[in-house]
Amino acid sequence: MSREITFFSRFEQDILAGLKTITIRDASESHFQPGEVLRVSRNEDNVFFCMIEVLSVTPVRLDALTELHARQENMSLSELKQVIKEIYPGLDELFVITFAKR
Repeated sequence: MSREITFFSRFEQDILAGLKTITIRDASESHFQPGEVLRVSRNEDNVFFCMIEVLSVTPVRLDALTELHARQENMSLSELKQVIKEIYPGLDELFVITFAKR
């Protein structure tokens, strides 16, 4: 049985197209290990849409996010910081999970 991770449905097409190759999560989702293959479902309705392989899990602070992170998320840096502030208000200690679609 593989472990699961969910994404908001607005990210589904970018993940399937290989345009989104990282996700930034809080400590509750920092336990994934490189090489682990995860089932990916939509957060809103839990519908499965692909498998991903975790490549790395790296701690990052909100103010240390760069244009490279934004490109890996397929958005601008200001958009990325805004999305993170909406999902994790007041949180500065985050984790970058780099992945590849399987």
